[in-house]
Amino acid sequence: MTAPPSTPKLTPQFCFTTVALRDFLRISRGAVDDSITQNLNALVTPAKSGFDPNSTSVRTPRGLAKQIDPNSCQAFKDKVLFPSWQARSDVLTYCAYVATSPDPDDPEIALRAAETERNRERVVDERLDPYSGRYFPREPRTEKLALLLRQERGVEKIVRSRTWGLVQERCENSSFQDAEEALDQWRKGREHSKS
Repeated sequence: MTAPPSTPKLTPQFCFTTVALRDFLRISRGAVDDSITQNLNALVTPAKSGFDPNSTSVRTPRGLAKQIDPNSCQAFKDKVLFPSWQARSDVLTYCAYVATSPDPDDPEIALRAAETERNRERVVDERLDPYSGRYFPREPRTEKLALLLRQERGVEKIVRSRTWGLVQERCENSSFQDAEEALDQWRKGREHSKS
């Protein structure tokens, strides 16, 4: 089984370093979600009853994958899948908080103020150049981060939906219909066991 990558130290700098943020999400998704078929195949116990020579005489359609032992499947979900999803959720939630908070350390704040002041002082004759009246101020890094997080939350929703569909297909007794419901149920179980 693949071990999920550890959660990075959450700081505003980590969130604003979008390369590091995207790398963490990419590596985490690659370790668990992108390789979900291989991870689930690794849970199948081969030849519990020994080799049966008659099994080679019947061709099995490729689409029919073997069901996984419910205990192995539950252990995979509890120890690998849900902790990985939770780590990514924690990072996205923290960075969303950073994106909605004031940013006194923004290195471009003085530059944006100067550009805005210059734009106010400009004399515009739109008859000569109809596009000269346009002014596009630089986005603060909090807005850039918020946009990135919206995109990554959309990707996360799609990835979880795909992964959960494969888990439900291969594991018996997957009673939850939605990936988020299953994750919430796991969170509640984890909180209940802590208290």
